[in-house]
Amino acid sequence: MDRTSSARWEGDLKSGKGMLRIGDGSFTGAYSAGSRFANEAGNNPEELIAAAHASCFSMAFAAGLSKAGFAPKRIETSATVHLNKLGEGYAITGIDLVSKAEVPGAAPELVAKTGEDAKKNCPVSKALAAVPITLKVSGGP
Repeated sequence: MDRTSSARWEGDLKSGKGMLRIGDGSFTGAYSAGSRFANEAGNNPEELIAAAHASCFSMAFAAGLSKAGFAPKRIETSATVHLNKLGEGYAITGIDLVSKAEVPGAAPELVAKTGEDAKKNCPVSKALAAVPITLKVSGGP
C-alpha cells in the first residue's frame, strides 16, 4: 500500500503561502509561516504529524486490545508535537500522546500495557522513533 499527499508553496518563507492535499482530496488546507511558527489560522506540518500519530496509535491500540480479547468501545487520543528552535533552525523535540480508552471488562493495567505496546509498534511511532514519545493512558471498564 502506498499513500500520497501533496503540497504546493508559493513565495518566500515569511510571506509565502501554501496549500496541502491529503490523499484523494478528502482534506485540503492552507498553510503558511504564520500558521506554523505563530498562532495564525491555517494548518502546519506538525499538526498533520500529530493527526497521523493519534490516528495510527488509536488503531494499533484497538488492535492490541482486540487481540487480548477485549472489544474497545471508544479510544480517544490526542497528540502534541513539540516544535522548538534549536540553533539556527527548528526541530521536533518530542511527541506526547494522551489516550482515554473505554474497554468493558479490561483491567486498567492491561489497558496501560496494551497502550505502551501500541506506542512502540504503530507504524507512525516506528517512523518517528528518533523523537522521544511519551504516553499517558487512562481507561478500563
